[in-house]
Amino acid sequence: MSEVTSSDVFAQLSKVKGPDLKSDIVSLGMVENVLVNDGKVIFSIKVPAERAEELEPLREAAEKAVSQLDNLEKVTAVLTAERKPGSAPIRPAPTSAQAGSVPPPTQAQAAAGNTQKAGVPGIKNIIAVASGKGGVGKSTTSVNLALALASTGLKVGLLDADIYGPSMPRMLGITDKPTAQGKILSPLEGYGLKVMSMGFLVEEETPMIWRGPMVISALTQMLREVAWGELDLLIVDMPPGTGDAQLTMSQQVPLAGAVIVSTPQDIALIDARKGLNMFRKVEVPILGLIENMSTFICPKCGEQSDIFGHGGARTEADKLGVPFLGEVPLHMDIRTNSDGGTPVTASNPDGPHAKIYKQIAADVISRLEVETSAKPQIVFE
Repeated sequence: MSEVTSSDVFAQLSKVKGPDLKSDIVSLGMVENVLVNDGKVIFSIKVPAERAEELEPLREAAEKAVSQLDNLEKVTAVLTAERKPGSAPIRPAPTSAQAGSVPPPTQAQAAAGNTQKAGVPGIKNIIAVASGKGGVGKSTTSVNLALALASTGLKVGLLDADIYGPSMPRMLGITDKPTAQGKILSPLEGYGLKVMSMGFLVEEETPMIWRGPMVISALTQMLREVAWGELDLLIVDMPPGTGDAQLTMSQQVPLAGAVIVSTPQDIALIDARKGLNMFRKVEVPILGLIENMSTFICPKCGEQSDIFGHGGARTEADKLGVPFLGEVPLHMDIRTNSDGGTPVTASNPDGPHAKIYKQIAADVISRLEVETSAKPQIVFE
């Protein structure tokens, strides 16, 4: 059996009429980012922003056309919005919390979020932990937050979505490799958490030199082709920044909310604001902002030094109208335990740092209950 190629995909898509019902979507230049990998095809269709919702049947027709090829397991088409130069996006009136600070979502962004978000069977809520830049301790926060949530009796999973810099194998001290039943991977476990990471599949020193569509495909597989079982919460350690991978994950995954991690200094808060705005634009609730490395506490004398400043994230949260979840100090114990595969929340559950993460976890649960109480149930495909 011959494998499907991108040429085969384009040939099928050339049979799909464009919005004018005369030319096909390939000749109109609407098809982009075709990726064929191991029996799966993913591609994007560029459409005008103001017609995104109207052209959803075109997306479905494109998927159906490609699905007619032999030897394919799954076909995914994604609408990407294109706005004419000089035209203004159509926006609803801002809420009081957003007014003067954050632009509300456009029609295209709302449509993309609503049409693509298929739930993950067995997982009740998915929470993204994100940052606008790297180096702010997002992964350390993710693993300790997940452990703190699990300490309340919840069933918690952890997805290491940081493809280029997966760190969960080291942070949780996991050295095993996942097993597979067909195309479905079994997650590994660390301190009671179900965990999946690209770090389980490649050597620690191996660089991931992947373009955007390959990253998106890998993230989709780690989320949807893993036997997570029944989980109350899945914590997703997002890649740093606000690029294509982050935006696609936010649009295609039914996120119950996002937690933003930042250090106190102004340069980090600028990037944190970008990450927060991205989630708002795709209508993902902001559960709160965490100030990491809030202050340095000397392990010998106990003296406090505000190396990166102090209180900046709290001020920013007030300015943006989002909850402030708490301050985590820059302390040697947090760093060494993370590097050693023994996170402080698990290795010293009654210690001062674990108590901070547990309080943050309690606040996250409270915010999640508020955000999910008014939402309809997700329908699984």
